[in-house]
Amino acid sequence: MTLHRDLLIGGKDLPATSGRTAEDVNPYSSQVYATVAAVGVEDVTRAVDAADAAFADWAELGPAQRRKIFLTAADLLEARTDEAVRIMAGEVGGTRPWAMFNVGLAANILREAAAAVTAPRGEVLSAQEEGALGLAVREPVGVVAAFSPWNAPVILGVRAVAAPLAAGNTVVMKPSEDAPIACGLFVADVLRDAGLPDGVLNVITNAPEDAAAVAEALIADERVRAVNFTGSTGVGRIIGVHAARHLKPAVLELGGKNSVIVLDDADVDYAVDAAVFSVFMNSGQICMSADRILVHESLAEEFTAKFTAKTESLASGDPADPHTVVGPLVTTDAARRVAALVEDAVAKGATVLTGGAAPEGAVHPATVLTDLPEDADLYHGEAFGPLAVISTFGTDDEAIAFANATEHGLTCGIITENGTHGLRVARRIRTGIVHINDQSVADEPNAPFGGFKASGYGRFGGRWGIEAFSNTRWVTLATQQAHFPF
Repeated sequence: MTLHRDLLIGGKDLPATSGRTAEDVNPYSSQVYATVAAVGVEDVTRAVDAADAAFADWAELGPAQRRKIFLTAADLLEARTDEAVRIMAGEVGGTRPWAMFNVGLAANILREAAAAVTAPRGEVLSAQEEGALGLAVREPVGVVAAFSPWNAPVILGVRAVAAPLAAGNTVVMKPSEDAPIACGLFVADVLRDAGLPDGVLNVITNAPEDAAAVAEALIADERVRAVNFTGSTGVGRIIGVHAARHLKPAVLELGGKNSVIVLDDADVDYAVDAAVFSVFMNSGQICMSADRILVHESLAEEFTAKFTAKTESLASGDPADPHTVVGPLVTTDAARRVAALVEDAVAKGATVLTGGAAPEGAVHPATVLTDLPEDADLYHGEAFGPLAVISTFGTDDEAIAFANATEHGLTCGIITENGTHGLRVARRIRTGIVHINDQSVADEPNAPFGGFKASGYGRFGGRWGIEAFSNTRWVTLATQQAHFPF
C-alpha cells in the first residue's frame, strides 16, 4: 500500500480542502513512493491562522521548557535514523551514508537551537540622557514562512525551522514537492513528538503546478513577518521579489558555482580524495558541491590521472546498495539536464576524461571533463550533478580570478600544506564560505552559513540565525523625571 500523508495544521493531520493529492515518486524505481495532500490558497490561510493563534503562547513559554523540546527532538531524530534512511531512499534516491550524515548534522542543529534559546537576547546601551537606561532587545517577529529543499532534506528541513522556532516564532513550512516527507512532515513529526505545542509548526504540501501560487499566497499574508528559502537561484529571485514587495526580511541560501583550488604546495593524494568527495557526494546535488577543480600546472598531470582513476572506481546505481556512491539524481529530468550540459560542452570542444555516457533513468555516470570552452553552458551554469571540470592555472592570481568569475559566491575549498599561503588566497575569494586545506562541502550548526552575490543573503547558524528571525527593539527607562521646554 502506498504511503499517504496529509497536511499538518494546528497539530492535526488534515486533508486539503479540495481533497486533491500529489504523487511523490521514487527517482530510482520511477514508482510512486507516497501521496500527499495538495494545498490550495485557502489551506495556506488555514495554516497561517494556526501559526498566528499559537504565536503568543509559544513566544512567552519559558526558555527551559523550549530548550527541553529541542534537546528531546535531537535525541528522537537520532533514534529514527533508519526511518530517515528509508524515506530519503524512497523520495530522493539518497544513499544510506548520506541519510545518516543528514540525521547527525540535523540533530546537532537542534541542539544548537536549544543552546540559542537561553543565549543573551539584548544589550545595555550607553544612554545619552542623564538618568536613563537604554536597552537593545531582540524579540520574535511572529509567523515565519519557511521553504525547505529536497537535496539535503533532513538537514535543510530542520535548518529551515530551528532558528525561527528557537527565536520564539511560529512557522508555516512549505517543503519541496520532490521530498515533502523528508524535508517537511518527517521533521515536523519529530518536533511534535518531542512536545512542540500544536500550531507552532505547520506543514503544507502541494502539487508541483501549484508551487508558485502557494508560495506567493504564503508570503503575501500580512501575518507572515519573515521568510527563509533554500533552493535554486532562479526560484530564490522570485521568493526575494515577493518578500521585498511586502517589505518582509528574507534569508535566501541559493545555488553555487563552487571551486576547489589545488595550490602548488598541496599533497596530491589528499587533494584527489578531497576533490572527489566535494564533487560526487550525494551525486553532486549539494549547494556546496564543487564542479570546478582548479589545479596548479605543476601538479596537473599527476592530479588529473589520479582524480580520473578514483572517479572511475566509484560505484553507482541503486541507493539501497551500501557500496553505492553515485546514486540517482532527484528525477530523470535532472539526469537529462546534466547529460545536456555534457553534450553541449563536448560539442563545443570539451574533452571527456571519464563518464559522459547517457544516463540510465535518473542515474547519470560520474563524469570528468577538461578543456571546457567559455561558450559552453556549463562554464557559467551550475552542474548540480555528478560532473566536474578540471582546469589548470599558473599563478595564484589566475586561480583567484577564475574562482571569482561567476555570479555565484557560496563556498570554496583551497588545498594546500601551507596555511599562510592558503589564507592569502582565501582572503581574495568572493564567497560566503571558504575552507583552507579542505574541500567545499562543509557545514557546522554554530557557524554563519550563507552566500554572497547570486548565492543569496542572510545567514543561518548560531546567533546569526537567531538575529535573522528576530526584531531588535530600542527600549528606554527614565530613572528620573525629564525636563521639557514647554
